[in-house]
Amino acid sequence: MRVGFIGTGNIGNPMAANVIAAGHELVVNDLDQERTENLVELGATWVSTPAEATAASEVVLTSLPGPPEVEAVLTGSDGILAGAQSGTVYFDLSTNSPADARRLAAIAAERGVTMLDAPVSNGVQGARDAKLAVMVGGDEATFDRYRSVLEAIGEHIFYMGESGMGALTKLVNNMIAITSGMVLQEAVVLSAKAGLPPERGHEVWSVASAQRLVGGIPRLLERQVDDPSFALNLAAKDLRLAIETGNQAGVAMPLASAAADNLLRAAGRGWGDKAIVAALVDAEQNAGLRDDASD
Repeated sequence: MRVGFIGTGNIGNPMAANVIAAGHELVVNDLDQERTENLVELGATWVSTPAEATAASEVVLTSLPGPPEVEAVLTGSDGILAGAQSGTVYFDLSTNSPADARRLAAIAAERGVTMLDAPVSNGVQGARDAKLAVMVGGDEATFDRYRSVLEAIGEHIFYMGESGMGALTKLVNNMIAITSGMVLQEAVVLSAKAGLPPERGHEVWSVASAQRLVGGIPRLLERQVDDPSFALNLAAKDLRLAIETGNQAGVAMPLASAAADNLLRAAGRGWGDKAIVAALVDAEQNAGLRDDASD
């Protein structure tokens, strides 16, 4: 199958490589052409715009940072709709809001394009191993027809319902993961500040009533803030989208809001492109446990 892939960054690049490995013909586009060079070496064809990638493909996939980029790539003057024909199918693998996913799907439908929201989870390593979880919202018949393309990138493929339901599933997933991670960070800081080394505490927590929740602490204590598979800015964006969705649904989101504040505070220090663990470093500084983020 001829597949267009737009957005070949940290997670998009290995996904695109797996589409090639599955035997599909790939047409690639990214704002940074260098990020597609390995894919061209694997047999992909480079084009300079999303419109060209769409015109040359039966189905198009995008992996983009967030809602503004998705809308620009879809509706821009050289975007997907500019190159689409009636019958073109478009899966957006990005994390978006349910409301935007539905709105953009309606815009695409006016041009004869079927758009499905299909965000992914399990990070860069999951993308490399083709073991992503893929959550899809949109037309079920189209999902069934192109499931094999999604199986090239994911081990767990879920049809979640109408347009926007894939996006909703992903936001709730990330809200759970990010917010619970903030609780672990707070536990580490409290322990250390009050005199209990977190490593020692973890020996107990891992066999006590918290055992199902504290598995991430050893990795957290490594404080690997550089070269993130999931940047702090993206985590903050996902929580913001979840909170907005809660507001639209009339659901209070106090815990997610508090977690988002922690991330935004760390981002305000210039650590937005770092890993989420940078928020732990920020909290340790605020508690007087360290003088410098480089410690």
